[in-house]
Amino acid sequence: MAASTHIQYLKGIGPAKAKLFERLEVQTVEDLLHYYPRTYQDRRLGRSPNEYNSDSLVVFKGRVLRTQEIPARSVLIFKAFLEDETGNQVECTWFKKRMYRGFRFDPFGTLKKDFRINQELWVIGKRENKNNFFGNKITVEEHYPANDVLTRLHAGRLTPIYALTEGLTNKQFRQFVYEALQTGTLDSEPEILPPDLLSKRKLLSAPQALKAVHFPNSLAELESARTRLAYEEFLLLATAWGIKRTQTKILAKDYSYQIKKTLLTPFREQLGFEFTNSQKKVINEIFKDLCSPRPMNRLLQGDVGSGKTVVALCAMLLAVENDYQAALMAPTEILAEQHFLTFKRLLAGLKVNVAVLTSSTKTAARKKILKELADGKIDILVGTHAVIQDEVQFRNLRLAVIDEQHRFGVKQRSRLKEKTAKLDLLTMTATPIPRTLALAFYGDLDVSTLSELPPGRQPIQTETATSKLAYDRVREEVQKGRQAYIVFPLIEESEKISAKAVTEEFEKLKKVFPEFRLAILHGQMSQSEKETVMADFAAHKTDILVATPVIEVGIDVKNATVMVIENAERFGLASLHQLRGRVGRGEHESYCILVPQHAGSVARERVDIICATRDGFKIGERDMQLRGPGEILGTRQSGELEFKAGDIFKDKDILYWAIEDRDEILTKDPSLSAPQHLLFKKKLIELYQQDWHLIDLS
Repeated sequence: MAASTHIQYLKGIGPAKAKLFERLEVQTVEDLLHYYPRTYQDRRLGRSPNEYNSDSLVVFKGRVLRTQEIPARSVLIFKAFLEDETGNQVECTWFKKRMYRGFRFDPFGTLKKDFRINQELWVIGKRENKNNFFGNKITVEEHYPANDVLTRLHAGRLTPIYALTEGLTNKQFRQFVYEALQTGTLDSEPEILPPDLLSKRKLLSAPQALKAVHFPNSLAELESARTRLAYEEFLLLATAWGIKRTQTKILAKDYSYQIKKTLLTPFREQLGFEFTNSQKKVINEIFKDLCSPRPMNRLLQGDVGSGKTVVALCAMLLAVENDYQAALMAPTEILAEQHFLTFKRLLAGLKVNVAVLTSSTKTAARKKILKELADGKIDILVGTHAVIQDEVQFRNLRLAVIDEQHRFGVKQRSRLKEKTAKLDLLTMTATPIPRTLALAFYGDLDVSTLSELPPGRQPIQTETATSKLAYDRVREEVQKGRQAYIVFPLIEESEKISAKAVTEEFEKLKKVFPEFRLAILHGQMSQSEKETVMADFAAHKTDILVATPVIEVGIDVKNATVMVIENAERFGLASLHQLRGRVGRGEHESYCILVPQHAGSVARERVDIICATRDGFKIGERDMQLRGPGEILGTRQSGELEFKAGDIFKDKDILYWAIEDRDEILTKDPSLSAPQHLLFKKKLIELYQQDWHLIDLS
C-alpha cells in the first residue's frame, strides 16, 4: 500500500471512520504513521499488584477462577476473579449504569463470553483500595485474551497512548497503526537525511524510527526513535531559518536613512529621563541596521519595564524624520490602544501624526484613516491584524514593529512585509526567550536584549493574600498619598466561568473605599473614555483604578505602589509579570498582591513562581514548560512550527546538533543541490516554501 493511499482504504476504517481521522488531520496512511503517540503506558509484567498505589495502573495476566453478577439500585456490577501462575489473585470489577428496569438483552453477555472459567486474559485497570479487606481489587479499563495475536499491541509492552477525537479509541488506533505497518508502507518511506548525518549522530533510519515510535520493544529503543524524529524536525526548521536569514541578508534596500534629529532630539529632551546604557546600546544596533543597505530583521527582547516601547518609538521617529511611514502591530485591541495612548503622551507637542486601526474602528473613522495612510498624512499607524488587511495601503511604509512577537506566526509577518517590496522589521517580546527557543523559532532574526531596568525602579514585594488583607494594604498606601490598581479578569460575570467581574466589583469597591476616588477601565469603553480615565489617574485625580488587563502595558504612573490581582489563577505567567510591572516605577516601596480563588495545581504553581522571582527569563521559560512552546509562541492554533516528536526543553542537545549540522550543510551546499540533499530539500519545500516565501529552492 502506498503512503499516499487515503486512510479510508486501510482495513477496518472506511468512509465513516475516515471523517473522524480528518479531525486529527490524518488523511493518508503516511499521515497515520506520522501521528505519534502522546505518551506511553508501561504495561509490562514484573510487579505484583500489591506494589501499586491506589491511583496506579495495574497490569495483570491470569486465568479466570469464577465470575459473579451483582445487581444494585443504580448500577449493575460484574466481577471476575483471576489467578496468575504464581498464585496471586485479583478481583476485577466492571460497572454498567442501569438505564431502565427491564433489560431485554444480557448487559454482560460479552464479558461472560470473554471471562469463561480457565480462560487466560490480560486485564488493565486501576487499583481500588490498597488496604481493602478482601485483597487485591481493580476496576478494569481494558481486557484482552492472552492468546490473541493483536493483544501484544495493547498489553505486555510499552503501550502507545494517542491524543484522539470522540469516536476513536486507543485500542482501535493502535490496531490501525499496526495494520498500516503490516501493509509494507514503510518500505517506501523516504530517507530524507543524508547518510553521513545518520552515521555521525548514530540515528535510526526513517522506517526503524517510525516503527519503534509506535511499538517500541524497550525504553532505549523508544528514546532512539524519538531522538531520530526530533532531530529531523529540528534540522528541517533550522535549515529553513538559515536559508531565510541568508535571503534577507542579500536583499538590497532601495531607500536610506539619515539621522537628522529633527524629531529624535526634542523627543529625547521631553522624556524627562535618561536612557539606560542597555537602551543606548540597543538603539545603536537598530539605527545601524536601519542605515545599512540591507533590510533590518531584528528581535528586541526585554523584561517588563525595561523600556522597549521607547526604543521602538526612537526607531519609528527615525523613519518619520526621513519622510517614511512606520507601523506597529499588536496582537489585541487592548494592547494596540494602549500603545496608541502611550505614543500620544510621549509625542505630545511633536509634529507626528499617529492613528490607531482595529476591527472596532468605526466605518467613517476607518475610511478617513485609510485615505490618510494612502496619502502619507499618517506617520505612525498602530493597529492589530487589521493592519495587514488588503485594503490597508501605505504611501511610503518602511519600518514595521511587531509587539508580542510570539503572538504572531510566520505567515502574518510575511503578510506585513508584502505591504512594500522592502521593509525594515523590528519585533518585540516582553517574554524573554531562552536561547534554545530563540535559535529554534527566531532563527532569521538578529537578537537585541534590554538587560537592565531604568534607575530608580523599586523592588516589588509579591505575595498572596485574601481580598480583605489586600484591600487593607490598598487603604494603607492610599492614605499615604499613593495610588493603587485592582485588576479583575472579566468585564461581566459569566455563568460558565466563576471569576469576579470588574463592572460588578467596581460597585462593591466603591462601598469598601467610600473615602477614596475610584475609576473603572476596561476594553469595551470608548477610546475617549479610556484616555480620560488614564489621564485622570496619571494626574492623581483618582486614587484607585479598577480595571481589566487593559493596563497590562503602556501604563507608567510612578505614584502607583499597589497592584492587586483578583482571580490570579486565571492569568498566565506572562500576564501576571506584566501587571506586576505597572508598579515599582517611582521612589516608593511597592507591592503586588495576588488573590487566587480556586487554584488547581498548575494555577497554584504559576502563582508560586511569580511570588518567588522577578526574573523575566526564568518566568518566560517556566511559562513555556507549563503551557508548551506552541501555545506561548502562538503556533498551537495555527499549526505552524509545532514539533511532533521534539521537546524544546528536554532536547536542547539535539537542537544544537541540528544547528551545527545545518551550518555545515549550508556552507558546503547552500542550494541543497547535492544528490544526498535532494530528498531533504524536497521536504523543506513542502513544509516551508509557500508560507515562508523561501526563494531559490525549487
